[in-house]
Amino acid sequence: MNIHVPKDHPRFESIRTREKLVESMDTHILAPAGLIAHGRGEAFDYLLGERTPPPSSNALIAAAATLLRARHPVLSVNGNVAALCPDEIVELSRVSGAALEVNLFYRSPERENAIKQVLLDAGASEVLGIGNQAGDTIPEIGSERRRIDQRGIGSADVVFVPLEDGDRTEGLVAMGKTVITVDLNPLSRTSRKASITIVDNITRAVPLLTAEVRHLVHSGEEELDRIFGDFDNQKNLRSMVDFIIQHLKDISFEGV
Repeated sequence: MNIHVPKDHPRFESIRTREKLVESMDTHILAPAGLIAHGRGEAFDYLLGERTPPPSSNALIAAAATLLRARHPVLSVNGNVAALCPDEIVELSRVSGAALEVNLFYRSPERENAIKQVLLDAGASEVLGIGNQAGDTIPEIGSERRRIDQRGIGSADVVFVPLEDGDRTEGLVAMGKTVITVDLNPLSRTSRKASITIVDNITRAVPLLTAEVRHLVHSGEEELDRIFGDFDNQKNLRSMVDFIIQHLKDISFEGV
């Protein structure tokens, strides 16, 4: 960190995370717009009480089962993901058997290679979606996020797209893919269009998802299918909104 913040500061973790993001911008991993996206997400984290709520735990279990039952799962990595949890996303890739693919809105060779390197440094054996490898496209998406690697997202049946744009989520679903996302806003288009939405901070969600994968890894195909089939994303999002409303009611009367 470039500034000294005592560890007993009530916002220590928040400030540490912000400093990590600023440093990642300096090394070309993060685009400047990623700072805005993080701040918006952090505001929603306050509404959760900066914890993983029960509906999110339900989504984590469903997501873990979905990754394990997949034929070809892929984890999509953007700048914020690479900046906040590179070690954790590589570990999730390892335990789930999912490939790693770089996908960026503000795409440049410099950023692609910076993110590839941070993932390799974290232990990844291969990183897809670099340069001309990302030669396929998602139909009807105009931004650089339309570009996908045929060896990865192009042929995937399940795609984990944390901190995602709504149009790309919708495009991937339209291609027939099961889409898992992490989004702190349960009302976003990404949350509503995804197959499974984990409403949580990604720094909490990815390690928890990895733990759930480890827990379910020896489950039979029938059990994994049951977990996947029983999950209702829209119902779970409604429970998430109810949780936020109740949390706001609870804290509004503290000290009264």
